Amino acid sequence: MKWTRRLIPALKDNYMLLLSAVNGATIAVDPSEAEPIFVALKEHQLTLKHILCTHHHPDHVGGNLELKERTGCSISGSRRDETRVPGLDSIVSDNYQIEILALPVLPLEIPGHTLGHVAFFFPTLGIVCVGDTLFGMGCGRLFEGTPQQMFTSLAKIARLPPETLVYCGHEYTQALGEFANTLEPENTDLQRRRAEVAQCRAAGQPTVPFTLAEELKTNPFLRPQSPYIRKRLGLEKGTDLEVFTEIRRRKDNI
Repeated sequence: MKWTRRLIPALKDNYMLLLSAVNGATIAVDPSEAEPIFVALKEHQLTLKHILCTHHHPDHVGGNLELKERTGCSISGSRRDETRVPGLDSIVSDNYQIEILALPVLPLEIPGHTLGHVAFFFPTLGIVCVGDTLFGMGCGRLFEGTPQQMFTSLAKIARLPPETLVYCGHEYTQALGEFANTLEPENTDLQRRRAEVAQCRAAGQPTVPFTLAEELKTNPFLRPQSPYIRKRLGLEKGTDLEVFTEIRRRKDNI
């Protein structure tokens, strides 16, 4: 079955994703607010059937209750967020594939940004929704988790097929590219991508989605093994986790 993807901007810099089957049945991921989704549903003659929530933060679940009340859709999220995601109907488990509207979905627990954070990998579509764990050339802040948890979660995402398209929750790519450049200016892939992102943003276009392959080449949080980053941090003999932790500390202190 063919599925259509629609990236919906929300709030200041959030993104929501709609996945629609040919019959109009639709899944929404991280509905920050309801009204832009209702507009899209009406414009494209879609019917919202299900909501997937990566984590409980208000800018990712703010539209849940209104959407559920007006459409009767169901809502799924992490088992750790049973009391924190509004309108939650069902919980998902790590690496236990489910089907929603006959679409295979593989939930992946990725704690760090929050303890209940989960990604949704759609193997037949070749996309993954990562919420606020992975960003273009960056990663999320550690509001609840530890550096070790985030390091492990990013490694889990990084093991997906490199051609996977990544949908994250915010338009942060350009600013995070500037930070990445302070750590690895020698990286020619990074310089190329920064130029592409700048051109994209100047034209008012989103930088999401992006491929996992791009991240592996340009995202410092996925590159703790880089000798250039290690030298710049003074951690040539440090572990990958120590390098990651220092990168996160530096980003937090900007």
